[in-house]
This record gives sequence, structure tokens and C-alpha cells, in this order.
Amino acid sequence: MYTPTTSVLVGLAALKGASAWGTLGHATVAYIAQNYLTDATEAWAKSVLSDTSTSYLANIASWADTYRSTTAGKFSAPYHYIDANDSPPSSCNVNYARDCTSSGCSISAISNYTQRVADARLSTANTAEALKFLVHLLGDITQPLHDEALETGGNDIKVTFNGYANDNLHSDWDTYIPEKKVGGSALTDAQSWAKTLIASIDSGSYKSLASSWVSKSNINDAVTSATAWATDANALVCSVVMPNGVAALQTGDLYPTYYNKVIPTVELQIAKGGYRLADWLNKIYSANIAKRDLEGQSEELVSRMAMAAPLPPANRPSKAQLAREAYGGGCGCDKHKH
Repeated sequence: MYTPTTSVLVGLAALKGASAWGTLGHATVAYIAQNYLTDATEAWAKSVLSDTSTSYLANIASWADTYRSTTAGKFSAPYHYIDANDSPPSSCNVNYARDCTSSGCSISAISNYTQRVADARLSTANTAEALKFLVHLLGDITQPLHDEALETGGNDIKVTFNGYANDNLHSDWDTYIPEKKVGGSALTDAQSWAKTLIASIDSGSYKSLASSWVSKSNINDAVTSATAWATDANALVCSVVMPNGVAALQTGDLYPTYYNKVIPTVELQIAKGGYRLADWLNKIYSANIAKRDLEGQSEELVSRMAMAAPLPPANRPSKAQLAREAYGGGCGCDKHKH
């Protein structure tokens, strides 16, 4: 059993050379998310990121991996994973109190940046940083080995994949298995893969599953939501990643037999990450940012109307009345308080 201190060291070691899903996977998650954002959320994200291109989320999807390798960003290394101190393949489970250390983890980071991205007191740069982290971390948490402490998150499980012997299981799940499936790692490859997975969500094998992926997503309780996502991915360590233990992975080449068994799960997790990311950002925008923007617009509109057509004090309508008139007599507000 790992102690909490050891868990921190294990996790930090795991992040050396590890970037969940690699650039291909993270960009694919981002493109899927872009497809499901509302128009209003999309406009907000583009404004925050100062990017109006068709790859506005994909362009920054791996920013957090680059940032953690800098002096300024090294504090964020533990944010990319949670070291579940369980015992695969016989037992897989995530316990936030047990597994998330004082240095933080993916779950605490998602909670933190969910709050920060909607905080009007923050600078534009800090808001953009929070959004960049969320885009990345909601991808990280779906990679099973980023929710597992065993053998340094799989980094210390030496394997052979497609003839390459100087390899490890974590890297295969991050990069080599996805790239083998798609055939490349460019944004165009990610875009193509995303289109295939979006089709599966809209009308294919994922259609009946998609609603369950976000059923426990509550931005007002991000820790519980992210713990559910980590638990979902961690369970796959026992059932898919290493169902027969570590030794069974080291008896031969993982390609093609192991690859063929796990690639459906890799695709499923990428799809989950993108769909959840869109749902999460839509909820953040709708519950917090849209309401704030609407209130600001109402104040500005009231001010303009009052200046354009001043009335005697006794007959001047209230700000609320002016706002209702401006929105066709409706309330023009969010009745749901969060």
C-alpha cells in the first residue's frame, strides 16, 4: 500500500514523459467538445482565448502539458492525475480523501478551475488559464492510467508494442495506441477522428450511452462530479487495461491482440471526455457567465434609455420595469439561483 507521501512521488514520476492521450487524444477531445457547445458558450470561449478559428479549443488542448514543464508551471504537475491506491486487477477504486494529496490532484484542480473560470474578479489572462486547464484536465481524467498509482501509473510496466520493445504501458495508452488507430497526430488527424466519434454519439453505438456520461455532472459539486469520472475510468484498469495482471502484459507484443481488445475502450473514453467537456462548459456559461452578462447588459440598457428619454421622477419606471420592456415584457433573468 502506498503512503500519501509516496503517492505524490509516484504521481510526479508518472508525469515525466506522460501526457494523457498525447496531443492527438487531447485535440480530439477538444474537437468533440466544440461540436456540442452552444453558440453562446462558443462565443464566450473564443473571446476568452482570443481565438476565432475553427480549432479554438484544440489549439490549447495540450497547453497544460507544456506549462507543467516550465518553472512557473511545475506546481501543476500533480493536477494531471489522481493516484488511486487500490489493487488491480482484483480491486479498483478511487477515494478522494485517500488519494488526493496536499499537492492537489486532477479532481481538486477541476474543482478549482471550475470556480476560477467563472470568477469575474479574475483577469482575462487568469480566466483563459482556467479554461485551458479545464479543456485539458477533463481529457486527462478519462485516461484510466491517470487514475491509477500501480507501477507509477503504468509507466514502470515495460512492454512491447508493434515491435517496439523499449516501451511502457502508460505511453501506449497515451499515445501509441491512439496514433496506431488514427495513423497520425496532427490536428487534421484529430479532427477526422472526432468526426467519427461524433457520428457514434449522434446516431451510432454511443447514442444510448451519452446521457449517462454527464448524468453526474454538477458544477456546484465539482469534486463529486470529477470523482465519478475518475472512478469510471479507474474501473477500466481492472476490466480492460490489465485484467490478468501486469505479468500477462509482458509475455509478448501487445499488437495486435491486446490492441484489438482495448481500442474500443480508448475510443469510448475519448468520446466521453469530449462530450463531458462540452456539457461542463455549457453549464458553467449558462449558470454563471450568461447571467452576469445579462445583468450587465440590462444595467447598460437601462442607463441608455434613462438618458435618452428622462421622465419626471414620480413617473420614472424602475430599472426592473425598463429591463422587462427591453426583453419584450419577459423577466430576462435566470430564475435558477446557483
